[in-house]
Amino acid sequence: MAPESVSLAVRRAAAVSGDAGVVEGPLHGYHHETYVVPLPGWTGEAEPVRWKCREPRPGLLWFDRRCFASEEELLSALQGRIGGIPDLIEAVPTGLQRFIEGETLGALYGSGSGIPPSLFGQIVSLFGQLARVKPDSLTAERTCASVYRASEGDTDGFLERLILFTEEEVYQRNMPDFKGLFYDLGLDGASFGKLREHVSGLTRRPFCLLHADLHRENFVVDGMGRLWTIDWELAMFGDPLYDLATHLYLMRYPRGEEDRMTERWCETVESVTPGSSAGWEADLPKLLAFKRAQSVFTDVIREAIFVCEHAEGEALTKASRKIWEVVERAREPLGIGAEVDVREARTALSDWRERCTVQKSRFI
Repeated sequence: MAPESVSLAVRRAAAVSGDAGVVEGPLHGYHHETYVVPLPGWTGEAEPVRWKCREPRPGLLWFDRRCFASEEELLSALQGRIGGIPDLIEAVPTGLQRFIEGETLGALYGSGSGIPPSLFGQIVSLFGQLARVKPDSLTAERTCASVYRASEGDTDGFLERLILFTEEEVYQRNMPDFKGLFYDLGLDGASFGKLREHVSGLTRRPFCLLHADLHRENFVVDGMGRLWTIDWELAMFGDPLYDLATHLYLMRYPRGEEDRMTERWCETVESVTPGSSAGWEADLPKLLAFKRAQSVFTDVIREAIFVCEHAEGEALTKASRKIWEVVERAREPLGIGAEVDVREARTALSDWRERCTVQKSRFI
């Protein structure tokens, strides 16, 4: 392979390790091109220690707010305060996170399945540790714009800013390319007004640190059964109940286990900061409704890009069903009127695909 065709991430991984032959990767991941390397002269512990070397993928669409300047800086500030997070090494210019040897929770227990009590308890413990980290107690630099920050305890304002980000940075920013597809699926600018009406009136709760992306692929189980939490790029300060809602939405627990997690979460965060679960019975359904609505815009764009890059047939069928499912789940909070069935979703997606030739270069 010609040197100019080798990505920056590969070149840096080879430079850090001193031997391109020991570089492993790229690892699966949307936002980064990631490689795993041993470091020369690093003996580590009883088991081999490897480190992650990664670079952001160029030209990606981001569908979520990023509120910290550096994930590595955040993790450094959290050492000793949050258990089960990767160690860091700052002896190289790029900065490296320790690679956690193990299996993701999703690989061991797929979406929709239950998880063992030992791992369940470690997730509950993580929520308790997060609840202890307050906005004025962390030194990591925050970069999210002030317009997207709510004042302490203002849960309505916090959710409004999440809605505003989705409206401006996901929907409006991508409107030139996806307007026809949004319209065919019953989505328009009025959708956000209906969403705001549906989720307003939250109870005030004290803010704390949120991971904001606690799903099965962001938990790694090591050989000792210890649960590690990775990918902190979407972390923010805000309503603790939002972190629970995001977790429940992404984990797809069996119903009984979802109820147990909610109960244990309430007990745990209340023991750390009283009032953290105030009003959860009324507010958790609202936050879950927001997650369903948010997913419509992100998933429609992702699936449309996917079919733009692939031939018709099975790829189009799978994308159409996915879009139909997310639109159906968000029908109530977005106030979507006429029902769109799978065939109509496929037609809308197929029509958009015919128009996407000129736009392809933006997304590939």
